[in-house]
Amino acid sequence: MTGDQRLARGARSRRTITRHAVDVASAEGLSGLSFGRLAADLSLSKGGVATLFPSKEQLQLATVETAGQVFQEAVVRPAMAAPAGAARLRALVERWIEYAEAPLFAGGCFWAANLPDFDSRPGPVRDALARQRRGWLGLLAEQLSQAAAGLDAELTAFQIDAVLNAANLAMRLGEAGAADKVRRVVDELLT
Repeated sequence: MTGDQRLARGARSRRTITRHAVDVASAEGLSGLSFGRLAADLSLSKGGVATLFPSKEQLQLATVETAGQVFQEAVVRPAMAAPAGAARLRALVERWIEYAEAPLFAGGCFWAANLPDFDSRPGPVRDALARQRRGWLGLLAEQLSQAAAGLDAELTAFQIDAVLNAANLAMRLGEAGAADKVRRVVDELLT
């Protein structure tokens, strides 16, 4: 086997492991990840997983990165087809609602499951999660600033994010009507 083939196989294995790790972490948190668990779930050797991720922190960071990429593909990229401003903001919210209603990840929102666990733990994992959150808030604020002059875009993005997090919790608990409440709040914030 050539070096290029080994690298490609390693990259595929990393993607398979981290995609499964995202599902596990969305339900049980990044702290619950272990080489043994992932190896058993995926019928791999524990040593093989450890070779690809030399430390638990590196596994956690790769998992955070994969969650971000999957979210970008499912939520952000499709919404970017809408015109900038209010239409794109609504598209982002609708895609996020779809993301939460038919969970993209086994345990629901990856960030809702992991930010509370890492918010007071300084380090690279917290930094990566926080960077992704800032990116999401920045995207919302950018669309809000284009949607309505005079609107405090950062404050309104914060409010929308808070409503989305509340909706995620409501959906996980089986409460009806959360998606409609999000839409109503966004409509009110934009008027």
